[in-house]
Amino acid sequence: MVHRIVTLRDTVGIPPSKFDQPLEKAIFEILKETYEGVRDKDLGIVLAICDVREIGPGRILMGDGSSYHDVVFDALVFKPELNEVVEGEVVELTEFGAFVRIGPLDGLLHVSQVMDDFVSYNRDKKVLQGRQSRRTLKVGDRVRARIVTLSVKGRARAKVGLTMRQPGLGKLEWIREDLK
Repeated sequence: MVHRIVTLRDTVGIPPSKFDQPLEKAIFEILKETYEGVRDKDLGIVLAICDVREIGPGRILMGDGSSYHDVVFDALVFKPELNEVVEGEVVELTEFGAFVRIGPLDGLLHVSQVMDDFVSYNRDKKVLQGRQSRRTLKVGDRVRARIVTLSVKGRARAKVGLTMRQPGLGKLEWIREDLK
């Protein structure tokens, strides 16, 4: 998973209600409210605002009481990449597959992509189970998977499709067993 620090530029409007705060604090708060949690096709997901590097002089627009400042700041972002191998935790099971938490996202591991075996959902045991191998996958299991589909729709949502049907991928326990 690619976590990185990126440097961004924006113009931040400081409303009059924040004029009593130190300028750096007001700008930092506004940047956090504006950017944290935002998904962007090019950047990925903004996890945190790290630092405000530069604050330009304030400008006031006619008829608007806010003060506007050009700022340069650093943000921590997460951007999954197509074909990237990731490790995560199974957080939910359904009849059609497992949801795996990878960083701030959940990826879908469809039943057809869990293993090279017919996989079905066992409601009683709350596991995905291979018919011949008898291997099971349950909530809390750690897995290694490859990102095979990735779709980021503007700033709203991201969809991640995963597979474990390749050598070196699967439940970490299975990988260790296969290496013996």
